[in-house]
Amino acid sequence: MAEHRYSAEQVDAAVAAIADGERFADAQELVTHAAPGLQQILGAALDAGGFFDSAHQGEISRVSGVDDGEQRRIALAELVAEESRLAMLVGVAVGLALADELAAADDQQRSER
Repeated sequence: MAEHRYSAEQVDAAVAAIADGERFADAQELVTHAAPGLQQILGAALDAGGFFDSAHQGEISRVSGVDDGEQRRIALAELVAEESRLAMLVGVAVGLALADELAAADDQQRSER
């Protein structure tokens, strides 16, 4: 992970900066380009973390077995939301690692000049 640590204020400023539609569009374009490789990394990270093991399958079985349609819908929505949050957090970690790699490559190119 990064040798440099960011303060809460720096992170807040960065989040505000990417809230700008143009900056986010640039990032989105890069992610779209890298999506196949990033998807493999995300899947591997979730698998390695045990997030899609028997507990996950058990939750799917539990939710699908709820008899009451409204309760099943609520349970399904909660499961999807929880898995989305988890994937987002792993995705952020992957993004931070990617930023570190890009910064290191940039630093190496500058030192070679």
